[in-house]
Amino acid sequence: QVQLGESGGGLVQAGDSLRLSCAASGRTFSDVIVAWFRQAPGKKREFVAAVSESGGVSRSADSVKERFTIDRDNVKNMVYLQMNNLKPEDAAVYYCAAGVLPWHDVYYQDPRQFDYWGQGTQVTVSS
Repeated sequence: QVQLGESGGGLVQAGDSLRLSCAASGRTFSDVIVAWFRQAPGKKREFVAAVSESGGVSRSADSVKERFTIDRDNVKNMVYLQMNNLKPEDAAVYYCAAGVLPWHDVYYQDPRQFDYWGQGTQVTVSS
């Protein structure tokens, strides 16, 4: 079992930055892939970024690739999502997810592959 808790969301203006945090507890954290997903009202949950078990490899969705960065600290059991140059279309509830799965985009971009989820944190971006 992995328990996840997100923080750091809020209301910002377009062009601002936010750093989301995800605190993990439970099983050995370095055994799991961690990803961020987001879900806007009326839309499907979509992949944002993922980081490998060791933190050595990460991938981001094309829509955020030049603006968002994911990283993790396996000593502190934390995962972060640095979001720069936020746009109104980035507004959503952001979720942290963890799971034991192959490091391949077929898997880590699919929310159904993740067993553990946080409660989400709201990000609102005004234009």
